[in-house]
Amino acid sequence: LQLVEPGGAFVERGESLTLSCTASGFDGLGFDAWTIGWFRQAPGREREPISCISHNGRDTYYGDSTKGWFTISRDDAKNTVYLQMDNLGIADTAIYYCAAGILTSTLQVMYPTTRDFPHWGQGTQVTVSS
Repeated sequence: LQLVEPGGAFVERGESLTLSCTASGFDGLGFDAWTIGWFRQAPGREREPISCISHNGRDTYYGDSTKGWFTISRDDAKNTVYLQMDNLGIADTAIYYCAAGILTSTLQVMYPTTRDFPHWGQGTQVTVSS
């Protein structure tokens, strides 16, 4: 399974940005079998989960720092998951990664960890300036 996140972005504080993550090579399973998570890693900090959407789109997770500002969605016809980020702040500057895993419970979707996702994109840099 390969995940591709198109190139990074440089935005100003308060602006919005939508990231996409497109999958291919599904190891015999359809895209709709995979839960997709978004993580980010700022300089000097650990990689943190920021959003997650279950394989069927029914369950979503948002981290405390992104709840109310970010929206995750998926378009299975395009094998793509989107992360819409509104009202970006300087603290949102990080490398953003999408990841795919087969998560079998709602609890896993609600509390995603890096261990749950064996497949990762290459990451895309998002820089928010003041």
